[in-house]
Amino acid sequence: MPNDLADLDAIVARDMMVRGEITAVAYIEALLARIAEREPELHAFVDLEPAFALAQAEACDARRASGGAIGPLHGLAVGIKDIVDTADLPTENGTPLDAGRRPAEDAVVVDRLKHAGAVIIGKTVTTELGARHPRGTRNPHHGEHTPGGSSSGSAASVGAAMVPLAIGTQTNGSVIRPASFCGVVGFKPSFGLIPRTGILPQAPPLDTAGVFARSVVDAALIVDAIAGYDPRDPITRGLAPPHLLDTAMDDPPETPSFAFVKTTHWDLAEPETQAGLTGLVAALAGQCDEVPLPDSIADSDRVLMILTNVGIARNYGSYYDRGADQLSDFMRTMIEESRTIAAVDYLDALDRQVAIKAEIDRFFDRYDAIVTPAAPGEAPHGLDSTGNSAFNNLWSLCGLPAVTLPLLTGTNGLPIGVQLVGRHGEDGELLRTARWLQSFVAGESG
Repeated sequence: MPNDLADLDAIVARDMMVRGEITAVAYIEALLARIAEREPELHAFVDLEPAFALAQAEACDARRASGGAIGPLHGLAVGIKDIVDTADLPTENGTPLDAGRRPAEDAVVVDRLKHAGAVIIGKTVTTELGARHPRGTRNPHHGEHTPGGSSSGSAASVGAAMVPLAIGTQTNGSVIRPASFCGVVGFKPSFGLIPRTGILPQAPPLDTAGVFARSVVDAALIVDAIAGYDPRDPITRGLAPPHLLDTAMDDPPETPSFAFVKTTHWDLAEPETQAGLTGLVAALAGQCDEVPLPDSIADSDRVLMILTNVGIARNYGSYYDRGADQLSDFMRTMIEESRTIAAVDYLDALDRQVAIKAEIDRFFDRYDAIVTPAAPGEAPHGLDSTGNSAFNNLWSLCGLPAVTLPLLTGTNGLPIGVQLVGRHGEDGELLRTARWLQSFVAGESG
C-alpha cells in the first residue's frame, strides 16, 4: 500500500490524514519510497533530507493527535524550486556561485506553506539562476527528453508522483511549459497574487510564483494557502484573498465561452498540437471562436525580451562581476548584451506593457478564457534545451493567470498541454473554467 499513497491527489491525501485514515508519516514514507525509485534517473531534487521531512510529518501527526489546529495543507509534501529561500535547506539558485548558501529566513511562500501544515520535502532543481541553461533533470515520461524549465525539478517531481505539489516561478514560460512537457497541471496566477519576497528576482515587472499539481483542485488548494498581501512586495496590493478552491469547485453559472488564439507563433506548433487544438475548438462548436491578435501588439515579444534582459543584467550582474567564469556561456553573453540596453528603451517597454495588457483585457469582455497552446508540442528530445516559451510570452507580459491541462498526447506518447488564460484577478473563475473543460473533454472521449 505505501506506494499507492504516493499516487493520491493532494486533497484526497489531506482529507485521509485529517480523518485519521492514514498518518502523515505513512504518507511521507510512501513519497520517499517513490523518490528513492525515480530520483536516481530523473535528478529532480538538488537537496533532499528524508529525516527532516519525516520530522515535519511526525509534528503533523502529533498536532492532530493533541487536537491542535490542522492547516489546509496538513501533511502534504511540497517541493520548492531552488531559487526560493528556505532557512532549513540550502538555496543555491542553480549556480556554483551560491554553493552552500543558507538563507537566514524562509521566503514568504515557504513560511505560509509551513503555517498551512505542509511538509517541505526538498529543493527542486532549477536551471542556472532560473533562466535557460539546464542542469540535467530528465522528463518523467521519457528520460531522454527535457522536462522543460526553468522549474525543471518541480515539474518532473510532480509528473513522477514523487510529490503531489511543487512551487515554481515564471518570468516567461517557466511554469506552463514544463508542466505541459511533464503532463501535470501548471498554474501561473495573476501577477501580484503570490508574494515574491525571498525569491531570486529576475525581471520584477514579470516575475510570478506558480505551482505544479496533479489536478486543478490541488492547484487551487495550495495557492489559497500562499496567496495574499505582503508588505515587502508592493505588487501584492489590490488583490483580495482569492478563495480559489471554493470558486473552482463551483459549476460555472453558464457554459463557458472561449477565444481560440493561435498567436503569431502558430507555425512553431507541431502538427499534433495544431490538430489537437483544432479538434478541441471544433468540439466546442458555438462556445469557441477563433480570434486573431490585434496588429497593435505585434511588438509584444520584443517588449518582453527588453524587460527580461534588463532584469537579468541588473539582478544577475553581481554574479558576473564576482565569477563570470563560473557562469554558462549563455548567461555571460546574456548579461553582457543586456547591459547595453538603453534606459529609454526599458522605460518605453514598461509603457508598452501597460498598453498591450489593456488590448488583451478586451478579450474578456466577451469570453471567459483564451485557449491556446501551452508549448509547441511534446518535450523536445535531449537535455541541452528546456524548449521554447513562445506560447507563454504574451500572457506573462500581461500578468494574466494561466493554467495548462494535460489534454493531448503527441506522436511519441508524451503529453501536450492545452493552456487557458483568464482575466487578471479572476483566477478562481479561470480554474473553474479549466475544470469544466476537463470534464467536457472527458465526456467527448468517453
